[in-house]
Amino acid sequence: MTQESPGALLSILRDGRARTRADLVQVTGLARSTLTQRLDALLDQRWILPVEEAISSGGRPATAFAFNPRARLVLAADLGVTRARVALTDLSGAVLAEHAADLPIDGGPERCLTWLLDTADDLLTDSDISDVGGIGLGLPGPVEHRSGRAVNPPLMPGWDGFPVTEWLGAKIDAPVLVDNDVNIMALGEHRAAAPDVEHMIFVKVGTGIGCGIVSERRLHRGAQGAAGDIGHVRVPAADLALCRCGNLGCLEAIAGGAALAARLRVEGTRDVVRLVRGGTAEATNLVRESGREVGLVLASIVNFFNPSVIVIGGDLAEAGEHLLAGVREIVYGRSLPLATQRLDIRASVLRDRAGVSGAAMMVIEHVLTPASVDRMVEFG
Repeated sequence: MTQESPGALLSILRDGRARTRADLVQVTGLARSTLTQRLDALLDQRWILPVEEAISSGGRPATAFAFNPRARLVLAADLGVTRARVALTDLSGAVLAEHAADLPIDGGPERCLTWLLDTADDLLTDSDISDVGGIGLGLPGPVEHRSGRAVNPPLMPGWDGFPVTEWLGAKIDAPVLVDNDVNIMALGEHRAAAPDVEHMIFVKVGTGIGCGIVSERRLHRGAQGAAGDIGHVRVPAADLALCRCGNLGCLEAIAGGAALAARLRVEGTRDVVRLVRGGTAEATNLVRESGREVGLVLASIVNFFNPSVIVIGGDLAEAGEHLLAGVREIVYGRSLPLATQRLDIRASVLRDRAGVSGAAMMVIEHVLTPASVDRMVEFG
């Protein structure tokens, strides 16, 4: 790839502004003949579209060119412990169709991924676009991002080492990207609701607990993709609590939705939320205490990482301000004054759609790199 490549030219046009040939010659420094070749290559695969624009010189209106966000579809999926959501988006991330359903992740990879493909087929049937540019998938456990495989996931029996990327890639001829569900939620929330924030933490408190980290506006995964797994940080109040990972004392073992549901003798996290909304004092107190325990771990992270925004999401966050109040109480009380001077702790804007939004953005940012576009133009 060079600065003269079709992919580099598309990167310029992705800002949504239509530009004429004269504009692009000025911006790129390309010879007009070279520019025309690059534009023709992008037009041939509908990466860009011509737009008529009136030019004030008094001459005939010149043709301008703009990025075509509907050149490809993105299939985005967020598989949680008990519930799943699938969406079709365009290359701007706009949702064109979606479907959510109860789907236990412990049903195993082939059952869950078959449901994903069947749901995608239904959504594609109603779409006027047929080309799928890529698949993005979030899973509720540790994921080695490079291979797309879950590694010893405590809530996902049968998924350990399963070749998700290869399995899906054999069914749909498109790039497949897999990540931890909290990472894609962090990416979705950042791109949609906080794009100007340099350093952000997204905390999901659902059946389990996890954290996604955005540093210098980029998702930070760590060396193997395990960054942000705060659910298995040891906390004093959980010394005797057995976690699903097999260890004693994990934050998730006392503050996760599954732990609260067990103490309240209900089936799951959404039942806990229902009790809180119904005014049950015991459930309300437990959720607030969960926030305090999460806040205890986050206070150390705030001192270490110094984010400007902490976003709280996940099913348990749907219980209202109680979880958030507990987090704020401890973080603001235990962290250094300089670290909390401008710290904003707030609820997720995208809520249960943060995952599919992030899965779509993960694919879009991969597919629309200049190098990826160049390969597709060359072999398209």
